[in-house]
Amino acid sequence: MNDRKQEFTRAMDSLLAQEGVDLDIVVVGNGVEPELVPPGVCTVALPENVGIPGGRNVGAESVKGDLLLFFDNDAILPEPDSIARLAACLQQDPGLAYVQPRIADPDTGVTLRRWVPRLRADAIRPGTVTVMAEGIMLMRREAFERVGGWPGHFFLFHEGIDLAWRCWDHGYTGYYMPDVTVHHPATNPARHAMFYRMNARNRVWLARRNLPRILVPVNLAVWTLLTLWRFRDLKVLRTSLAGFREGVRTNCGTRTPMSWRTVARLTLAGRPPVF
Repeated sequence: MNDRKQEFTRAMDSLLAQEGVDLDIVVVGNGVEPELVPPGVCTVALPENVGIPGGRNVGAESVKGDLLLFFDNDAILPEPDSIARLAACLQQDPGLAYVQPRIADPDTGVTLRRWVPRLRADAIRPGTVTVMAEGIMLMRREAFERVGGWPGHFFLFHEGIDLAWRCWDHGYTGYYMPDVTVHHPATNPARHAMFYRMNARNRVWLARRNLPRILVPVNLAVWTLLTLWRFRDLKVLRTSLAGFREGVRTNCGTRTPMSWRTVARLTLAGRPPVF
């Protein structure tokens, strides 16, 4: 969106410095014509802002390659072999749909809890994971296309859980690889004016789209209790409630409930899909 010019330049420099991989890079302008794009890098200018997952889908359609790297415009790859190491992990296990590096703030080295794709937020423990931090992730194209890509209509927030659940429902798994570190500023998602509304709406859509019917109210009850526990501000609670109602009343997209086998696999992997 041309709103992070210095960060974008550093991100592109780190991407172009990668070794051991052939890169086909596209910069998607979400409602803008991309600026400061290095020579040899392709661009796609969308006439309107279609949201982050929608923009990622456009980007995936615009590049070649067996693997897809989704990379925020304020992230940095500090080592020149970061992508090659992530790719090697995917190549070793054909059952992996995606692999996520450890994300850390460049100034403090802190990995936020929401960046660790498991309930127990141990940032340095590798292993199988059932969700993902969407902004920096390498994915097998075959899996991405097989499950239908990102849920573009989510616009922002929780699209990674939706994509990960669909990957698991197709028999794939995900992997967290903390020995590969990517830098990203430790920003607060609540800085977005629409955060609380869309966070709530997309949580409802996520459950309605992906869970067996009997688990939908269980998932939403758990989310509601956690919301009441975390947020004491009445304005925040009212906004979240409005988003919840919107999620119930509006079209969640195509409903493809996961199998009970997938529910069991997710549970055995440490994260039952009611959390």
